[in-house]
Amino acid sequence: MKPMTKQQKTFSIGYAILAIALLLLLQYLVLAPTRPVKAPYSQFLDNLSQGNIAQAQIGEHEIRWKMKDSDQWMISTRIPGMDDSEILDLLRQSGAEFTGYVSSKFWSTLLSWLVPLGLLALIWALSVGRLPGRRSFLSFGRSSARVYNKGSVEVNFDSVAGVDEAKAELREIVDFLKNPAKYQALGGRIPKGILLVGPPGTGKTLLARATAGEAGVPFYSISGSEFVEMFVGVGAARVRDLFEQAKKNAPCIIFIDEIDTIGKRRGGALSVGGHEEREQTLNQLLTEMDGFDPSQGVIIMAATNRPDVLDPALLRPGRFDRQIVVDKPDMRGREEILKVHARKIKLSPKVDLHTIAARTPGFAGAELANVINEAALLASRRNKQMVEMEDLEEAIDRVMAGLERKSRVLSEREREIVAHHEIGHALLALLLPHADPVHRVSIIPRGTAALGMTLQLPLQDRYLFTREELEDKLTVLLGGRAAEEICFGQVSTGAQNDLYQATQMAQRMVRDFGMSDRLGPLTFSNGQDPFLANPPAAIPWERQYSEETARAIDEEVKMLVTQNYERAKKLLQENRQLLESLAQELKEKETIEGSELRQRVEQARQASRSK
Repeated sequence: MKPMTKQQKTFSIGYAILAIALLLLLQYLVLAPTRPVKAPYSQFLDNLSQGNIAQAQIGEHEIRWKMKDSDQWMISTRIPGMDDSEILDLLRQSGAEFTGYVSSKFWSTLLSWLVPLGLLALIWALSVGRLPGRRSFLSFGRSSARVYNKGSVEVNFDSVAGVDEAKAELREIVDFLKNPAKYQALGGRIPKGILLVGPPGTGKTLLARATAGEAGVPFYSISGSEFVEMFVGVGAARVRDLFEQAKKNAPCIIFIDEIDTIGKRRGGALSVGGHEEREQTLNQLLTEMDGFDPSQGVIIMAATNRPDVLDPALLRPGRFDRQIVVDKPDMRGREEILKVHARKIKLSPKVDLHTIAARTPGFAGAELANVINEAALLASRRNKQMVEMEDLEEAIDRVMAGLERKSRVLSEREREIVAHHEIGHALLALLLPHADPVHRVSIIPRGTAALGMTLQLPLQDRYLFTREELEDKLTVLLGGRAAEEICFGQVSTGAQNDLYQATQMAQRMVRDFGMSDRLGPLTFSNGQDPFLANPPAAIPWERQYSEETARAIDEEVKMLVTQNYERAKKLLQENRQLLESLAQELKEKETIEGSELRQRVEQARQASRSK
């Protein structure tokens, strides 16, 4: 349930105080006149002997009685062990009416409090449910979608950058919502549903809102998790209510974010039960998508970064007819995204967003927005009037590697090891022909575990790699450990992450890419979806090859890593003097730019040629 707003809390507190006051007043005014007045037992006996008793009710422990000239009931506690026959004789002689009763106050007292309390609680629930920002407990079956009316969606396609192909696909939907007769004249049918598929942070939700803003139609936005409650049938009722609202306000767009919450594959060997509510919600969604006519102008859009878990019935033609991939942007797309987010930021004229785009390969739109925001915060902290290039550079390092850990003080020995380790990476990246250029080397601790950083920037976005290029990357990854072994005769734990990445890369070369002469052009991949963030080795999957093949894969991976490790040691040994001098310089400066490193390596090469 959503938390109460300040207005709702104020109303509830005032209502509770008023309800308690009313309840006490009700008890006093209604029940007080009928409540008996206590009187001594001697007073009862005196009035009984004088014949003044009109009615009497004899209980086990007390007697209620009323006098002839009064309507007020009196109550007296009986004396234990006293004989009742004398009292009954006196009552007969006086002509009083008398009867017996069982005295039990529990239920009468309980009902006298529970019934008024229940009525007051019902009134409160109905009242607070009408306040803004709160839904009544009687409206579980109603859709909780946020509704943006026509003209209230301020985002359009100009606010979205880096996804030109996706925008081109969605422009057709916008054109249909504006001019439906154009498509109906030729008998065409607009897609009922559009599924936006892509990694997290690429702007899927923003694209959906921009589509509604561009078309100028109402926009119903809801998350898949908001359909499902602990009560069975609520999700299906909310789906029905959502579609009923949309049909009344057509043309419009329904957007379901994270649809994999309710759209997961049904049944199967892994299904153990307990998912009836989610499956009922999915069944109702499928039924509603089949039951409405797209010519009414209701377009369903959904977003997910887990397309592999969606039910096939959800993806068949007639439901989500069109799937649009919203992938991470290329360098040109990143530059456009940076320009969009930098509109409200005061940038220095010297800022080059093209360089920033080149420095952020693999960044999604959300991460680029975070870089701009972090740079603005850094500039404000330093009392600058504009955001400068150095602020953006540091913001990228923060997003990629974490905050600087100035409080983490390394010993002199550790600083020396880290300096040789990072120069080992950087030197190999400068010596190998297919390695990405070095941008910066630093031994300033960042994040939770990084004691240093060698930052490489590709010249362009790459989608294909040859075996030689991947082996050069492997060699660079192993350069830090190789430098430690050459210079100190032993290795440290600092290469743990390098070894992990190198092993993963070698496994993919052998198992996925068929880059093993021994195994030949075969792949043993698990077919993992590219949008999943976890590495293939971290996800259990059923192996489709024998133990002998698995042993051969392990041997090939080991051989590939070992060969490139020996290659890294050989190259660094040949450039031992340069390695030592650069490591000492890095230890003193803590940070060396890539241009300076390239100049030093080129000077060393010229000196070796002159010899």
